[in-house]
Amino acid sequence: MISSGKITIAAAAYPLSWLESWESYTAKAETWVAKAVDKGAHLAVFPEYGGMELASLYGKKVSTNLHGSIDAISARYGNFTNLWSNLAVRHGLVICAPSLPFREPGQSRIVNRAGLFLPNGQHDFQDKLIMTRFEREEWGISGGPVVKVFDTEIGTLGIPICYDSEFPLVARAMVNAGAEILLVPSVTETIRGYHRVRIGAMARALENQCISVQAPLVGEAHWSPATDVSIGAAGIYGPPDIGFPEDGIIAIGALNQPGWVCGEITLEQIRAVRANGTVLNHQHWKDQDGRLAQPIRIDMTARSH
Repeated sequence: MISSGKITIAAAAYPLSWLESWESYTAKAETWVAKAVDKGAHLAVFPEYGGMELASLYGKKVSTNLHGSIDAISARYGNFTNLWSNLAVRHGLVICAPSLPFREPGQSRIVNRAGLFLPNGQHDFQDKLIMTRFEREEWGISGGPVVKVFDTEIGTLGIPICYDSEFPLVARAMVNAGAEILLVPSVTETIRGYHRVRIGAMARALENQCISVQAPLVGEAHWSPATDVSIGAAGIYGPPDIGFPEDGIIAIGALNQPGWVCGEITLEQIRAVRANGTVLNHQHWKDQDGRLAQPIRIDMTARSH
């Protein structure tokens, strides 16, 4: 799969489509994957809630219903996983598929699930761990129960989904379990939201001396109350240290421009900077332990006489 040690990562800035049939969704997915392969990708990352477009298959009455769309999308989950698994196998590509809201049959609990599909036919998933206010207060999405990491031919991957990337200990748990590349599918409706996730992704790359890949939803889908307006730019980030760009930006796309953004990395780059970088954030993380447990609060409000 990888002959030179170089890994090409493709991050999607992906727009939702109104779909007239399952075949139209299949054609869209195949087109996007084929374009990533044409760019030499070994890993393709799709955005958070990219699976919302499946609700359009049931018409506007369902797609415009915030809660009703979840069961419609969940009913397609088997077809969805088969499609993405087949694409990964056929193209020899590791794919982080678009995430989607998912309710297990007969269960009340709903999660935001990102599936990971490998060329060897295996697949698994990471459920988003920490919900935004919209997800928990309006949509009723629950946080996933466990952090996973995935050993693959292109390295060990973790998937902190969107808001998860803004919490250092989530990514750190993945890195402590061996993750070298963090996949950050995202969707944000404002510029400030996009920058929160981008800054989080870049910070996680810095402090863990790893790669982070932000793949956002972009564009308008006014038939979807959950993802009606999406703003962002795809980006691939590393630590601003030896062997990486000075600003840590390996590749970045234009704001709200659909398409693939690609960057090339090696696992050796990550391992080398962790072993002998200008700074050693990855190794020195443990230096925080103990000192942070019991901060001493100093009262300096009283005037001296």
